[in-house]
Amino acid sequence: MQPSIVAPDTALEPVIRQRIDQKTKPPGSLGRLESLALQIALIQQTVEPTLRQPQMIVFAGDHGAARAGVSAFPQDVTWQMVENFLAGGAAISVFCRQMSLGLTVVDAGVNHDFGLRPGLVDAKIAHGTENYIERPAMTLEQARTALERGRELGHALAKNGCNVVGFGEMGIGNTASASLITHCITGVELPTVIGPGTGLDGSGLARKRALLSRAITRAGWPAEPTHLLSEFGGFEIAMMAGAMIGAAERGMTLIIDGFIVNSALLVAHVLAPDILAYCVFAHRSQEPGHRAQLEHLGVEPLMDLDLRLGEGTGAALAFPLLQASVAFLNEMASFESAGVTNKNG
Repeated sequence: MQPSIVAPDTALEPVIRQRIDQKTKPPGSLGRLESLALQIALIQQTVEPTLRQPQMIVFAGDHGAARAGVSAFPQDVTWQMVENFLAGGAAISVFCRQMSLGLTVVDAGVNHDFGLRPGLVDAKIAHGTENYIERPAMTLEQARTALERGRELGHALAKNGCNVVGFGEMGIGNTASASLITHCITGVELPTVIGPGTGLDGSGLARKRALLSRAITRAGWPAEPTHLLSEFGGFEIAMMAGAMIGAAERGMTLIIDGFIVNSALLVAHVLAPDILAYCVFAHRSQEPGHRAQLEHLGVEPLMDLDLRLGEGTGAALAFPLLQASVAFLNEMASFESAGVTNKNG
């Protein structure tokens, strides 16, 4: 993959900042909303940004390592939760309805055949990955295919008029994969980035740490992103990384959810460092590895709600903050238009 992401031109920044500062408020008094408005305006290269056809895209895939015991839940829960998404009963389904976000579920590699279903994109690479504790999770060709299919999905969203997209995931065992990816890219010690995932108790967490240590002993620390995905990735993580790149190539605003979504972004960031300018970080997850990811990227999320569900729920909950930032920039009166005296006279 040869990404073609170009960082937004900052020539417009002084004009946007002046527009923000002339609103009827003390300078900087809207805090993070002001920097968010500036970011979105720069991404769109306009002083009057709009959020068009906002979408949430949830990537689903199964992990062979789940059968080895890295999760508290059985693998069948992946396809069952995809059915729950499609039926409108999952948390992300509820939040998308509340926020008027379109919801698309992508079968990147679930160990189940769904058939043609409204709201489901069949991009399946295989029926789940291999057990990376014993062998590579996928072939290099599969990793490259997943990245490219994701990139195409990102381009397709833009072609359909969407300019802001939130990312979510579903895959039993995928916090383990995210931990391995995070360890290899950030260099933070492996035990530090391993958390309970779906709710492992103390003994389950110890088993997860031991299994992931075995995986690292087997494969080492792959530096090249495609090799890293091949060794430890999930099809949903690889395809999501590609979709992030595709969306950024088309000048979209990316809303990044929690730990697993951020692991995909770590891969995308290695492939295309300029992607960071297009990313809004929704929240800080309770998963311990998420803090290491955010610190590695040097970013601060919008919220800290003690979330650890995944599915893109944090990204959906953050969307109204993007709406508020764009609304104040476009609709709030200036001192001049409102006839209000500025502190400078």
